[in-house]
Amino acid sequence: MLKSLIYRSSILVAACCLLALLVQPALAGDPLTAWKPSFDPSGAEYTYLLSNIAHPAVAGIAVGYKIRDKVWERSNGRLYVDFRPLAQLGGEKDVLSKLKLGAVQGMLCSSVAAANVSHKLGIVNLPYVVDTFDKLDTFRNTPELWDEFRNSAQRQGLNVVDITGYGTYGWATTMPVKSFADAESVNFRIAQAPVNTDIYKRWGLKFTVMPWPDVPQALQTGVITGLDHTPTICNITKKFTVAKYFTRVDYAQGPFVHLVNKRWFNKLPKDLQQIFTEVVAEESAKARLATRQEQEEQIAAAKASGVQFYDLSAVEKDRLVAKSETLYDKWGEKIGPAYLGKVRSLLNH
Repeated sequence: MLKSLIYRSSILVAACCLLALLVQPALAGDPLTAWKPSFDPSGAEYTYLLSNIAHPAVAGIAVGYKIRDKVWERSNGRLYVDFRPLAQLGGEKDVLSKLKLGAVQGMLCSSVAAANVSHKLGIVNLPYVVDTFDKLDTFRNTPELWDEFRNSAQRQGLNVVDITGYGTYGWATTMPVKSFADAESVNFRIAQAPVNTDIYKRWGLKFTVMPWPDVPQALQTGVITGLDHTPTICNITKKFTVAKYFTRVDYAQGPFVHLVNKRWFNKLPKDLQQIFTEVVAEESAKARLATRQEQEEQIAAAKASGVQFYDLSAVEKDRLVAKSETLYDKWGEKIGPAYLGKVRSLLNH
């Protein structure tokens, strides 16, 4: 009984720590006050309930509000995008279930969770495939690559309408990591996704699979000594207050995949379908551009507060690519070897 109470208390503390860190960027009071609509949505003919787990301080999340306002304007108040960030509708696993049922109509889903919808959506998580901002834009804007990715969720009753992001993945650590040899002494927290587990197994690095709410306490207590994430997220959520070093591994982009329930979309009038699709594409492109600038701003802010940044050398990155070859074979079977080969070939040229 005592152990159970202690465990429950630790989970509650971790959850409270995460909430405090997420709310912090919005300063005091209601963290979403600045994002309330300037119009009364009660008269809308149609409502699009859109979920996300993160904070709109991140450009790739704030796009939800940009879409809300632009769709309202262009539809003359007929379609209201009811955007709910900060996990108001639940965690990603729960929301994906609601999305398939139609209880939620849309989701800005992390690419890690999106791979549970379709293996093809996991292609953006593989190391050194879609690893730069330019490659992410090329991937999105090349029909030969994008169409297969976009259509891969339809068997689940979902449409992929676009993609935004939250920066480039690397290692935030509590000790300096200037080389792969340094990384071998780190215990990295990784996301709860098979592709991430496979990456770290192939790389031969120590890791702990851990829910995001448990990360603050685990970093503070030394249960983990490293974090696999982007500098933007690490700075905005204050992970750099404990992990004061960041190694730019630059092995993948962190995208949010915009998923829409097909039945809901197909019931919209054709003119609203067109407005919705056009606005999402326009605002998502702007968000991807803003994410580039945001990353540089967050890195500058982190450096100003004392965080030290290191670049993993080209030789060491090549070593990680070589260690990933069997991973490409395994996930190529799931994604489709021809498609994975085409994506790698076109993006590398």
